[in-house]
Amino acid sequence: CVVMLRCRMFLRKQWTQGNLNIFSPYESIRQGKQEIPKYFNFASDVLDKWSEIEKAGKRPSNPAFWWINGEGEEVKWSFEELGFLSRKVANVLTKECGLQKGDKLILILPRIPEWWLVKVACMRAGIVVIPGTSQLSAKDILYRLQASKAACIITTGKLAPAVDSVASQCQLLKTKLMVSKGSREGWQNFTENQSADHSCIKTRIQDPMMIFFTSGTTGSPKMTQHSQGSLGFRPLLSERYWLDLTPSQIIWNTADTGWILTSIASFFDPWVFGSCIFIHNLPQTDSEVILNTLCRFPIDALVGAPTLFRMLVQNDLSKYKFMSLKYCMSGGEPLNPEVMEQWKSHTGLDIHEVYGQTEMGVICSVSKGMKIKPGSMGKAAPLYDVQIIDKNANILPPGQQGEIAIRSKPIRPLGFFSEYLDNPKKTAESERGDFYVTGDRGTMDEEGYFQFIGRDDDIIISSGYRIGPFEVESALIEHPAVVETAVVSSPDPLRGEVVKAFVVLSPTFSSTDLKSLTRDLQDHVKKTTAPYKYPRKVEFVKELPKTVTGKIKRNELRDKEWGRI
Repeated sequence: CVVMLRCRMFLRKQWTQGNLNIFSPYESIRQGKQEIPKYFNFASDVLDKWSEIEKAGKRPSNPAFWWINGEGEEVKWSFEELGFLSRKVANVLTKECGLQKGDKLILILPRIPEWWLVKVACMRAGIVVIPGTSQLSAKDILYRLQASKAACIITTGKLAPAVDSVASQCQLLKTKLMVSKGSREGWQNFTENQSADHSCIKTRIQDPMMIFFTSGTTGSPKMTQHSQGSLGFRPLLSERYWLDLTPSQIIWNTADTGWILTSIASFFDPWVFGSCIFIHNLPQTDSEVILNTLCRFPIDALVGAPTLFRMLVQNDLSKYKFMSLKYCMSGGEPLNPEVMEQWKSHTGLDIHEVYGQTEMGVICSVSKGMKIKPGSMGKAAPLYDVQIIDKNANILPPGQQGEIAIRSKPIRPLGFFSEYLDNPKKTAESERGDFYVTGDRGTMDEEGYFQFIGRDDDIIISSGYRIGPFEVESALIEHPAVVETAVVSSPDPLRGEVVKAFVVLSPTFSSTDLKSLTRDLQDHVKKTTAPYKYPRKVEFVKELPKTVTGKIKRNELRDKEWGRI
């Protein structure tokens, strides 16, 4: 380990001297002297370039990808090996599965190496990837298959039965691939039994590359489409803004594979630096496992939701000595200042806050070298003009509360999503005047630091998961005991906020044991939709507050929960 650390210190010095700089070809674009290229593909223009640097002996022996499962299994790939294996998978997808450029593929896998291979392979073939969390229910999968018109789905043997239960309703689904040691009728087993001879397809910078389903306050999740430019080319222009790594460093992001944070922090941004992405399978978030992993492996940077750090500080941190950890980042929801103080006092490390959305990735961050202000999520990303605006899209002065917005006109910034696919109305509604409105309220101080105040709508962000109340209400209302329900966020010391359901009971269930009924309703939601959406709190009420037009006043219920009224 000592030799490894010395090696990495030497190579870090080489990096700073400019010997390993993949950014130089794009310097003139950053300076505005040259236009953004017409064509770009992350696989060929970034990953394959690092493979060439590696083969020339100008990159450290660090792996590009390092995976463990906590049970003794381990996978290490260099950029060259990643390229070799991903070309084989690209041939599987195009030759065996018959997929073509522009086809959509739903990828529902946990933190296993195949998730990374498939993503790279899809980029090589021009296939659009739609990631999903492994907690999706059959109903969730059906909606995503139908809405996206996906031609292929890749998942595990555990989720295969859920897919089979709805596949007959998805006429455009051509191929089902299963990552499993077993076999199943109607499924192809995921293999790499193809030639590695594959030429990366030429893609325009605005060609679609990924689609994320993101929850809204009303209706079903929306399809947020990103391009080669908005995800792949963006970090080349942002360079060292929120993430500052070298090829000799290792980053570990604990987020779920279904979220954009994993695509950013465990794929695009670290690999732009030629850094190593470390992954622990982590079937369950276990604070002791995470702390022990940080002690055993030379991990330089850790990224996690605030819930992760809230869990970690509940342990006796004096028992742990991290091998290499120097940089910690938190994103997905605001982090309590007291948790930051506890972490700092026990580890000597600051937690740098990152603020972003599915629609445009990282919007603000507290970068290395920046002053840390408790409660602040940092300054705006270089690509974005972030402002606080009022309801008429007027920019508000420092210190005044309003909506956090990003200038989108006359030129739409590179990192922005392309559109809400098949939903032009929603796309149009996301803009006000010359700005894209995030739906979050906040303030900005004289130094340009932003502070998050709260959601301007009813979205619940629990442990980094975005949960739309409509989805939970729809699940609850299917239960015969529920006449009417309203779902809001409720404060929680560990998760920041959790789902709370206010339920009006059917008269036939009025004499039922409420504790037993609460468990029954929670189990029902877990079976009907993704388990993480279930209401951790349930309150039975006689009626719900409503407007004169009959709309439920969720804001009134939410404000009561948070002690605002």
